[in-house]
Amino acid sequence: MTLDILLYGLVDPQIARGRSLADLARAAAKGGATLIQYRAKAASTREMVREARAIHAALAGTGVPLLINDRVDVALTAGAEGVHLGADDMELADARRLLGENAIIGATLGEAAELPYLAAARIDYACIGPVFATQHKDDADIPLGLDGYAALRRQAAEVLGLLPVGAIAGINASNAASVMAAGADGVAVIGAMFGTDDVEGATRALRAAVGMSPPR
Repeated sequence: MTLDILLYGLVDPQIARGRSLADLARAAAKGGATLIQYRAKAASTREMVREARAIHAALAGTGVPLLINDRVDVALTAGAEGVHLGADDMELADARRLLGENAIIGATLGEAAELPYLAAARIDYACIGPVFATQHKDDADIPLGLDGYAALRRQAAEVLGLLPVGAIAGINASNAASVMAAGADGVAVIGAMFGTDDVEGATRALRAAVGMSPPR
């Protein structure tokens, strides 16, 4: 599948309010999300595999890839298109070896000191954050703000070249355009997409905010 990080939805049971994660992911895809990540920090491995398979099946035919947060084993077992890994997760080189050349591998970028490591790895995109304060990550660092994001994004361009670099944390339809103007190639969204009653409608609003034409 083609990678497009422009509108990246992170579906998490913590904000699902008991709703089907597969249904939420499908609604986001219908509304115009270009990439979906399944994140479940507290779930068991069996539960994650079961949910990942259901989400993957719901996304079939949409052209929207599914990535798994943190867990290479779950991605492999569920047949997902790839993973997103943070600083405390599996080494990026090991993930590439296990998942293969066609897998999508993304990485978190929180500070300039991490850039040489990311540059040496064969990743497909990076995501800078937190940009703004967020209630959806318990161990989030101090927000960078728009100026901090723009500065780190410029440094990333110098080291990572044309690698797509997105933004995450606290992003919604009212501030997404400003994040894009600060240099982001896309925005990763949690609450503003999946914490709403109308996921498809919220996704369409976010799509408009990042300058995308509405889906048909």
